[in-house]
Amino acid sequence: MQDLPELPANTGDGRARAMALGQHGSTQATPTSIVTYLSRGRLLIVGDREPAMSAARRLGESLRCTLLLPGEADSKSLRIEGLPAIEGGSPALAGNLGNFELRVEAGTDDEQSPAEPRQAEVFDLVLDLSTPRLIDYPVPPPGYYPVGADNAALERALETLPEMTGEFEKPKFFNYDPNICAHGNSGIEGCRRCIDACPTVAIVSMGDKVEVNPYLCQGGGSCVVACPSGAMTYAFPTVSDLLRHVRELLAAYREAGGESPGLLFYDAHSRNAIFDGMLTQLPEHTIPVEVEEVGSVGIDAWMACLAYGADSVILSTTDGTPRQVLGELEAQLGFATAILDGMGFDGGHLRMINVSRGDAIEEVGDLPRGVFQKSARFAAPNEKRMILRLAIDHLYTQAPSSRRSVPMPEGAPFGELKIDKNACTLCMGCVSVCPTAALSAGGDLPQLKFVEWNCVQCGLCEIACPEDALTKSPRFHFDTEARQKPRILKEEQPFCCISCGKPFATQSVLDVMMKKLEGHWMFQDEVSRRRLQMCDHCRVKDMFRSESGTGEQSH
Repeated sequence: MQDLPELPANTGDGRARAMALGQHGSTQATPTSIVTYLSRGRLLIVGDREPAMSAARRLGESLRCTLLLPGEADSKSLRIEGLPAIEGGSPALAGNLGNFELRVEAGTDDEQSPAEPRQAEVFDLVLDLSTPRLIDYPVPPPGYYPVGADNAALERALETLPEMTGEFEKPKFFNYDPNICAHGNSGIEGCRRCIDACPTVAIVSMGDKVEVNPYLCQGGGSCVVACPSGAMTYAFPTVSDLLRHVRELLAAYREAGGESPGLLFYDAHSRNAIFDGMLTQLPEHTIPVEVEEVGSVGIDAWMACLAYGADSVILSTTDGTPRQVLGELEAQLGFATAILDGMGFDGGHLRMINVSRGDAIEEVGDLPRGVFQKSARFAAPNEKRMILRLAIDHLYTQAPSSRRSVPMPEGAPFGELKIDKNACTLCMGCVSVCPTAALSAGGDLPQLKFVEWNCVQCGLCEIACPEDALTKSPRFHFDTEARQKPRILKEEQPFCCISCGKPFATQSVLDVMMKKLEGHWMFQDEVSRRRLQMCDHCRVKDMFRSESGTGEQSH
């Protein structure tokens, strides 16, 4: 992180800002593990013969070059000016710095025979001059340079590539807790927000859970912002590290006499645009905070910043911010705005601005001030839902409105479940798939219980319910006790075994079972149908007596 340029300090707020930044200049991040790449200088150059060969001539002294010349003809190996080359065929490329795997469909002259793939070859670096490019990710993997026909991008790549040999390290940016992941359960897919939000295509479904490729992950953070349960967390820095820094920064600003502060989050992608003039034009009560990636700062951090006494939070994006990151930030801003509006704070406290535009500074001139008078003192844990609860509960104590709940936009990770009590049989299929313990059984009693705060609206229970009795309903409930207290969605009296008297089901489960089996050949006589009203133990005993003739059947 670069040092800030000198900021104006013409007012008390400006002087307080300077003092706060002098004391707490940057976030102290908890160490995380390291991801290591090893590049031996094996470069694949993809493109037409002349431009590919021209690039190879310039790079040949520092890198071992192989040419890939795509075309419609069958694949064949050859040498061009002494360099190995593959011409023709249908190439497929995947991987990352130090481990790009190339497969080329060899082709065949016999239309009735399937094409045979060549043996995979591995490269450390790829310079792709082709259009369309071989790896079409919104954010290319490390070591892949998709320059196409862009001469300026080609020149930058030709300058950088000779330096890309040796061992390289980066932080492992994420932590993943599969125990609270809402992606799936029992073969049912629910939430896939992290997969859809990742611009590096580093996250894939592995059935009930997801897997993150640490070599493809480049720390964009949109998966963390998107994750409703907090299963995906940012590791460098953690949200608790960031919020500790913000809390100390805001406290130092107020102690120095500053009033009604605002926060501007920016990262390395937006730094130049902000440093080149915009920073010195900011209102002097606006405090810049550099983060690893703006896309990793989500609704839990925004709400905590407001609770700590910031009147506004600005997120800096650029023309180059991936659409997946922008889309997720916009969605989360919609959720946060609905909560703030529901409390009566309708002054636009949260804002995302594109600092690549020359008029971006105009979007920060009308932000609210003097709204949040009481600053929270809680230390933020590294747990998303807990931070949200602490922050929102604090803000609610200052809310102009006393509404108990507010509807939320579709997709919000907060809400209740609507139940069709006539359809529900208390089979507990929903309980078995719920990833966050929002749904639970009543122990020995036939009850379905629900804790609203635990529900992330993933929809797994809806899909798992065989009777289509459940519907998710996004809202935010401001009553802390009510949203955290288990409530009974449905209960019934237990049905007792007609033989031993032991409770083993509910009347609704029995009714559904009797109806489904009424045409089955095994249950056409009264004795067989009565066995359905027995517990498992008595049913087996009755069948044994009937088949062996050792005793009377139940009546």
